[in-house]
Amino acid sequence: MAAAPGCEVKAVTKNIDKEALKRLRKEREALIARAKRTIKAQRKRIDAIKARLAEGPQTVPEIAASLTMDTADVMMTVAALRKYGQVVEGAKDGDYFKYQLADQAAG
Repeated sequence: MAAAPGCEVKAVTKNIDKEALKRLRKEREALIARAKRTIKAQRKRIDAIKARLAEGPQTVPEIAASLTMDTADVMMTVAALRKYGQVVEGAKDGDYFKYQLADQAAG
């Protein structure tokens, strides 16, 4: 019994697609690894900042100094947390706002 017309083409196309995906994964292996490292570092930074804020409201320079992080990195992370409702801006302390976790501010 002969294969239906088009079945052979589908099988060949499927094998080509698998090979293309293998090559693509191999070519992008370093890029994927770098992205994973970046995400892991970002998660670690977020967790550290949230842990500091769990102790009470703090300014960006206070957080940065206590975690020995770059102030710009802390500011960007706090801004992202604020954008997504996890951190709220509190009262101003000198030139800086105090930030706190949103769930602490509500309760």
